Amino acid sequence: MNITCMIVEDEPLARNLLTEYVKKVPYLNLLKACSNPLDAIEFLRENTVDVLFLDVQMPEITGITLLKILQKKPLVILTTAYSEYALEGYELDVMDYLLKPITFERFLKAVEKASQRLGGNEHTNTQIPTTVERIIHEKVPIMDHSPAYIFVKDGTKLVKIRLNEILYVEGLKDYVTIFTKTQKVVTLQRLKTLEEQLPEQKFIRIHNSYIVSLDAIDAIHKEKVLIGQTYLPISDTYRRAFKEFIDKNQLGEM
Repeated sequence: MNITCMIVEDEPLARNLLTEYVKKVPYLNLLKACSNPLDAIEFLRENTVDVLFLDVQMPEITGITLLKILQKKPLVILTTAYSEYALEGYELDVMDYLLKPITFERFLKAVEKASQRLGGNEHTNTQIPTTVERIIHEKVPIMDHSPAYIFVKDGTKLVKIRLNEILYVEGLKDYVTIFTKTQKVVTLQRLKTLEEQLPEQKFIRIHNSYIVSLDAIDAIHKEKVLIGQTYLPISDTYRRAFKEFIDKNQLGEM
């Protein structure tokens, strides 16, 4: 059983990323990827899809408005950089809500939920578990599918940040600042949200306000780490987990 899908996303980088994710899932069949919500309405008048990956903020009309206009609604997975749309989306019976930057693992979970909602026993019992376990849990495929970068919203654009370039991340209320080897990017999201996008074997939370890259650590003191010329505090809350993380990676004793 194949699942047909459509992507409506005005930002080229985000649209291309979702397209690549769809290509990696054997049972997903992408019928169309478009940047204009009006084009999407026209396409859906003549065609049907099982799942619609729908961006919220787009020119001319929003994804929420498009969703209200559609008479025959497919299963909808909203994609957006802003969590405040989640409540309205669920009130419109969207199936899932993907907060950008979207990881492949989170994408797969949404696809699995769609398959179960569609009632395909073949997918629910065989194809989905087999594919998810193979891609997520087997060691070699994880290397193949884990992205080497993330996209974050910076004003009106998405910025591509390579994970091996990140030194540390600082959070302040609803904003995070990502410090890399070459730039500093400020984006509107919570530190916890970004933490979930970063591979846990390479990044560790050391403080309510800081996440650091394992590769970027130059020295470790009892109450702080040194990255370049910057000292960052290790709070009591995260001290034990950080020590276990360092011991596991054999960087020495605190």
